[in-house]
Amino acid sequence: MSEDMEKAKQIVTAVDNIRLEMSKIIVGQDDVFKQLMISLFSGTHCFMVGVPGLAKTLIVSTLARVMQLSFKRIQFTPDLMPSDITGTDIIQEDTETGKRQFVFNQGPIFANMVLADEINRTPPKTQAALLEAMQEKQVTAAGQTFKLEKPFFVLATQNPIEQEGTYPLPEAQLDRFMLNIFVDYPSEQEEMLILKNTTGISQTELKPVLNAQDIISLQEIVRKVPVGDHVFQYALDLVRRTRPSENDAPKIVKEYLEIGAGPRAGQNLILGAKAYALMQGRFHVTCADVEFLALPVLRHRLATNFNAESEGVRTDDIIKELIKQVPHKSV
Repeated sequence: MSEDMEKAKQIVTAVDNIRLEMSKIIVGQDDVFKQLMISLFSGTHCFMVGVPGLAKTLIVSTLARVMQLSFKRIQFTPDLMPSDITGTDIIQEDTETGKRQFVFNQGPIFANMVLADEINRTPPKTQAALLEAMQEKQVTAAGQTFKLEKPFFVLATQNPIEQEGTYPLPEAQLDRFMLNIFVDYPSEQEEMLILKNTTGISQTELKPVLNAQDIISLQEIVRKVPVGDHVFQYALDLVRRTRPSENDAPKIVKEYLEIGAGPRAGQNLILGAKAYALMQGRFHVTCADVEFLALPVLRHRLATNFNAESEGVRTDDIIKELIKQVPHKSV
C-alpha cells in the first residue's frame, strides 16, 4: 500500500507538470484539462463539444506531445469508409520470390491517442468502426485480429451548431465515451492572451512529462483506490434516478426524460472519481468527487422527450436539479 501511495503522489506532480507545459500553448480551459486527465488516467475515452475555433484539436495534439504518445487525427467526412479508419489489405510483391500476397496496412486507429474530428459528419456504419477498438482495444480486419498498443485513447469532437450533413451517434457508441466535455468560450482576459500569443513569430518548445509506460502504471494505481459503500450508494442513486420508470425518480426526470442512464454510467462515475481523487492528492473517494463528474458522465446518456425539446429543457438542467435532490451519503 505504501508503494501505491508513493505512486499516487506521482499523479499530482505529473498533472501539475503537464498543465504547466500545456499552458505554454493552451490558454485557460482548466475544467477541460481536468476532465481529459481523468479520462486518460481512467483508461477510457471522451468527446468534446464546442463551436469551431476553441482549440479542441490543439489541446489533444499538445497533450500527446507532452506525454510522448503517438497521435493520429482522423477527419470524419460523409465519404469516409471503415477501412479508412482501421486499415486495409494491400497486395505486396515479395522481392525474393516474386510472389504476391495480401499485407495488412494499418490505419490511423493504430496510435496511442486518436482524434476523431467532427465524428458526427460520417454515417453510422463508419462510426461503428470505432466500437471494437474502443471497447476491446483491438481491430478485426480480413479475419485477423490486431491488438492496439496501450495506452489507447479516443477523443472525438463534435460541432453543436451545424445539423445539416451530420449523423447522430448511435447510443451504443455514445455510451462508450466516459465523458462528454463541454468546451466554452474563453474569458476576455484569456482571449486577449490568445491574441497576443498566436499572432507573433515565437515558437514554443514543450518538455515531455510522461511516457506510455508511466501512464499504464498510473492507470493501474487508479483502479486500486478504495471506495466506501456510501460513495457507491451515492453514485448508484444518481444513475437510477435518471430513469423515468423508477418510482423515486424526481418529477423533472419523469416529465422530461425518455431514457435514463445505464449501468456503465455508474461505473464511469466511480472510476472517474478515483482518478479525480488522486489528482487532488487523496487516496480515497468522496461523494463530492462523484458530483464533480455527474455532468460530463451523464449528459450524453440521457435522452430528452418532446416536452423537453419544446420547452427548451436541456439534459444539463435536469442533471443539476438531480444533484440538488440527491443528498450526499454519510459514512
